[in-house]
Amino acid sequence: MELYALVNYMDDYLRVSEISDVSINGLQIEGKKDVKKLCLGVDSSLEIFKETSKRKADLLLVHHGLIWGGLKSIRGLVKERISYLLEKDISLYAAHLPLDMHPEVGNNIGLIKILNLLDPEPFGAYHGIKIGFKGKYEKMKSVKEISKTLEKSLPAKVESFNFGPDKIKSVGIVSGCGGSAFEDCIKEEIDLFITGEPSHTIYHIAKEAGINLIFAGHYATEKLGVMALGKNIEEKFKIKTEFIDIPTGL
Repeated sequence: MELYALVNYMDDYLRVSEISDVSINGLQIEGKKDVKKLCLGVDSSLEIFKETSKRKADLLLVHHGLIWGGLKSIRGLVKERISYLLEKDISLYAAHLPLDMHPEVGNNIGLIKILNLLDPEPFGAYHGIKIGFKGKYEKMKSVKEISKTLEKSLPAKVESFNFGPDKIKSVGIVSGCGGSAFEDCIKEEIDLFITGEPSHTIYHIAKEAGINLIFAGHYATEKLGVMALGKNIEEKFKIKTEFIDIPTGL
């Protein structure tokens, strides 16, 4: 498939041009003109670039790209990473907030689906944009039950804090480092807040507000989107895709 035909599809599907972000979303590095195989991953690193080359892929789709707010210089590790991609003629496409908030293949809707939550709605403001989702249980569940589901499905090491009701009806979710959206839990009277990365800042706030917390890992909560988008592309364009799993444990 022609590279820019695929790039244009992803740009449109993810609404890249409509979403303000610190990440420069879209095609960051241009490689081969034709894409026969696509690799997927969470983070940009030399390790994943080398694995992409080893698997003979033409394009790598990541959640965390190389370019954030624009490049000020190309030297050191940045030079090494970019040089490798150019040498191997591998394209790099990044989708940060557009993939967090997407209603079909996003990280947060992925977590909603794993937990079988009903009536999903956008939730969790980040610079004025709701990037997460909230949902409800028809039959209320405990923090322990929800934690076990996440541990098994992601899989991930989950940390939980029972600061709120024993039986949970409403859940707010913002993947990755989503602690900044916690205030919305208070405003919307959410029983449980789920994010990826533990936040010291919100610990006491959650405790005093009586809201349960679950931290399910930054990496673990943000691999869902690229995997779902890869499946979408594979089904639509019949392009072979492979997810490269390089967990950080964080």
